[in-house]
Amino acid sequence: MRRWINNNRGERAETRAGQWLCQQGLTLEARNFRCRQGEIDLVMLDRDTLVFVEVRWRNSRHYGGALASVDHHKQQRLIKAAQHYLAKHPQHHHRPCRFDVLGQEPDEGGTVRYQWIQNAFYGE
Repeated sequence: MRRWINNNRGERAETRAGQWLCQQGLTLEARNFRCRQGEIDLVMLDRDTLVFVEVRWRNSRHYGGALASVDHHKQQRLIKAAQHYLAKHPQHHHRPCRFDVLGQEPDEGGTVRYQWIQNAFYGE
């Protein structure tokens, strides 16, 4: 039961993130791209740049908050998943790429606050 609740919360966070990023001018290309190497929450276009977005939700800033939860191991999995995405979608080979992290946390009043780190880390 708890896993279903967490998955549902994650889906809502990804939906909100996609909508928020579209309001910032990005265009949604894919959602929840999964492969053996990992999962990419959102694949978006920012003009000509292909953006791989990791969405993180945290109820509080304890343990470093949403953005701090994307450690080196998670970054490596995202890089490998992005390489797999590009192999499956050769129409994007010519595009520059970047990795963004979008953290979401509620403030004291319960309003969701966004922290968007563009170029949060770099692939090989």
